[in-house]
Amino acid sequence: MRRAPSWPRHAIMVVVSFLMLVPFYWVLKTSLTGENLNSVIVTTMAICGNLLFNTAAGYALTKQFPGRRWVVLLFLSCMLIPFQATIIPAYLITSWLGVLNSYLGIALPLLSTIICIFIFKASFEAVPRSLIDAARVDGLSEWRIIVRIMLPLSKSAIATNVILTFIWSWNAFLWPLIVIRTPDMQTLPLGLARFLSVMEDTTGALFAFVVMVLVPGLTIFLMAQKEFIRGLTTGATKG
Repeated sequence: MRRAPSWPRHAIMVVVSFLMLVPFYWVLKTSLTGENLNSVIVTTMAICGNLLFNTAAGYALTKQFPGRRWVVLLFLSCMLIPFQATIIPAYLITSWLGVLNSYLGIALPLLSTIICIFIFKASFEAVPRSLIDAARVDGLSEWRIIVRIMLPLSKSAIATNVILTFIWSWNAFLWPLIVIRTPDMQTLPLGLARFLSVMEDTTGALFAFVVMVLVPGLTIFLMAQKEFIRGLTTGATKG
């Protein structure tokens, strides 16, 4: 039986893709240029904190210790709680630490995320145990095993961690709105909201803000999309 030609389907996909890209082209064309270092600093801190704490937590969960199953169940249970339900205790902790209206205070809730902990856990469990045993025989400490063996073999997990943390931190609005006290500490989403509240003719400048918020996340995702998808599916199939 003769198969139908595939070019009509490809032509439709090209047209649909073009239509989806038109709004992005329009935004880029009508935008201005600008920058906001607050978002860059906060996002960098969040990414570094995630890589440190999530790596350590993910590696710890690959070990066998009393109560490990309950710790995993606790983490899974916490994933069911929306962040909005924890804002008050998070604010009280941030205030107690004395880091309100600071970069650390803005980045604090995103210094570690449970979903990224499990991504590292799945990636580390895929590493052959023989490599880890050989490293211990050579006298490597646990941290050196993580740095020299685990992380080089977990590039997909690292890429996934960086992309998710970047998007969550770069686009965060509610938490910075609560902890920020002065305009000079505002991040991009807050700056956009404030800009729209005080300006009337905002067409070109509005698109500038949209570009600054949208383009960095899209760029990072497109650069590491294969590693991102591989990181999300690590450990999904075993055989």
